[in-house]
Amino acid sequence: MSIWEVILAFVVVVLMLVALLANVLVLMCFLYSADIRKQVPGLFILNLTFCNLLMTVSNMPLTLAGIIYKSQPGGDQICHIVGFLETFLTTNSMLSMAALSIDRWIAVVFPLSYHSKMRYRDAALILSYTWLHSVSFPIVAASLSWVGFHHLYASCTLYNKRPEDRTQFVIFTGVFHTLSFLLSLIVLCFTYLKVLKVARFHCKRIDVITMQTLVLLVDIHPSVRERCLEEQKRRRQRATKKISTFIGTFVLCFAPYVITRLVELSSVVHINSHWGIISKCLAYSKVVSDPFVYSLLRHQYKKTWKDIINKTLKRSSINSSALTSESHNRNILQLNE
Repeated sequence: MSIWEVILAFVVVVLMLVALLANVLVLMCFLYSADIRKQVPGLFILNLTFCNLLMTVSNMPLTLAGIIYKSQPGGDQICHIVGFLETFLTTNSMLSMAALSIDRWIAVVFPLSYHSKMRYRDAALILSYTWLHSVSFPIVAASLSWVGFHHLYASCTLYNKRPEDRTQFVIFTGVFHTLSFLLSLIVLCFTYLKVLKVARFHCKRIDVITMQTLVLLVDIHPSVRERCLEEQKRRRQRATKKISTFIGTFVLCFAPYVITRLVELSSVVHINSHWGIISKCLAYSKVVSDPFVYSLLRHQYKKTWKDIINKTLKRSSINSSALTSESHNRNILQLNE
């Protein structure tokens, strides 16, 4: 193995460990907190977490083996199953992010009618469409034998080995990425920009009230006035940072891989194998970032996993003290004997 391959293998291992830990923590928070389970977005986050965990335990290990051995890991049947899952899970994850953005858009832009427009039944219908949309492409690819081990990405994915099917495969790949990556990106941009517009409007209203209050309070201390102005500035930047994170991570993680897949269809451009694996690792990094972007950094999830940790530590402390007391009593009995 070259130094590049060692580095890429190490990166995949780190991504696997962090993704597994973070997504399991999200799943634990969902199971532990009744409040999270009651919320409609929790269904979308649960679906996204399911996709991320399955991607972590099925696709990443085989990509790691592909990097190390530079050949197809396992038999053809295993590779076909993993390639099917890769196409399905990637599409499902993208559409789940689009569904979360639609939920936020309805909640922010139509707050009074949110509970009537986004119910559990509506969320279930959206998830049903997500699954049907996601499973249709890998079914077509598997039926046409367009799934296999691709050396450029060191993974089992969409791959056409027959030159006579090149035109059909090019059309299929273009349609697939248009209706998965591009469609999700358009939905993300439309919904979150609408949310940003509403957030900025509310920030302006709060800023006007704040400035009027500061003008009226003539005797206010300069430090208090400065803190109010700093909070006003942070408030304006908060929504922009969050929305930039949602859209930015999506583009940064998926765009290089999608563009590489489309450029690869051209026989004119040669793609370096190291770049192919790097673009695949970037796509895998979305599995790592999703738990933090959508769940673990939110106040409700922070409180939940802190409660889980405190409860676990308290239980272990009680068990430890009980064992210590039992040991102490046993020693006393031995001395008395």
